[in-house]
Amino acid sequence: MLSALFDLALPAHAIDLSATGVAGFAQRFGFRDKPQRVRFRLHDPAGLDTDMTLDTASFARLDPAVTQVFITENEINFLAFPLPADSIVLFGAGYGFDMLRDVGWLTRCRLIYWGDIDTHGFAILDQLRSRFPQVESLMMDHATLLAFAAQWGQEDQPTLRELPRLHAGERALYDLLRDNRLGQNVRLEQERIGFGWIGPALAALPRM
Repeated sequence: MLSALFDLALPAHAIDLSATGVAGFAQRFGFRDKPQRVRFRLHDPAGLDTDMTLDTASFARLDPAVTQVFITENEINFLAFPLPADSIVLFGAGYGFDMLRDVGWLTRCRLIYWGDIDTHGFAILDQLRSRFPQVESLMMDHATLLAFAAQWGQEDQPTLRELPRLHAGERALYDLLRDNRLGQNVRLEQERIGFGWIGPALAALPRM
């Protein structure tokens, strides 16, 4: 209702027509929006809790002395993630990676994404690579999926679109899931992967 009233009452030059919907309300009418925030953990040799949250501008200025940045979608996995030295883990936001678009120091880091093994997990990976082409995937492979077959669930609304930024192995697995060749709407949520699987997966990452 407010959008309709503002569209009628405000002069054309005061309306950003490119911003639509509820999410675009503030931008459309020139309001200051609440700041987006980034939640992260830094490697701490002393073992102290480093779970922190900063607004995006402060996070962009942080520029920590890290070489690897991990991104994971599940909160428990984020909190329990065994951070290697010189690394940081970010709590992901599904498809919402706008908060990272102006964080210039990420472009010099190795970025590693760990999401669900389902069609949307691969779609999020594809979207993240549109901003950061160097992103690698972690535990989003055929071997991991088969190792935890007993933990499979079903995806409610799979995506079927083409994902041009997937690497060959990722694309092959995405096609298996999208085409239901392993079962109907198969998905493996990342929090269902046994914790003992993570250490060897990190150790198997190719060295830079």
